[in-house]
Amino acid sequence: MPIERVTVTPAAEALLRKMQGLHGPLLFHQSGGCCDGSAPMCFPRKEFRVGQEDVYLGTIVDTPFYIGGAQFEYWQHTHLTVDVVKGRGSGFSVEAPEGVRFLIRSRVFTDDEYAALQKQGPPPRGPQPD
Repeated sequence: MPIERVTVTPAAEALLRKMQGLHGPLLFHQSGGCCDGSAPMCFPRKEFRVGQEDVYLGTIVDTPFYIGGAQFEYWQHTHLTVDVVKGRGSGFSVEAPEGVRFLIRSRVFTDDEYAALQKQGPPPRGPQPD
């Protein structure tokens, strides 16, 4: 069974399903940077252009999750969990008007998990088919 690079908490899953009902198909993008630039941003799928260097980490709740290529180099050893907390971030992420924001919780992969990831090969870069 493949090792997942990104998962979602039940609270974030519920919010994501609500946002899908309001906005249709979505995607996540995790960029580098400071402040809200380091928060996962959730956009209507047709309103965000995935770059050729963006890394596809997987799909959560029918929503593809990408990370910037440079950020992936720093975070390639970590498992990411999308969660939700009260409070507004700034930016254009779809959950902003709800008074909550998506948040990444992370942990370092175990040695066994990382070895399995190495056998799986590198994750794909660039836009993936819907």
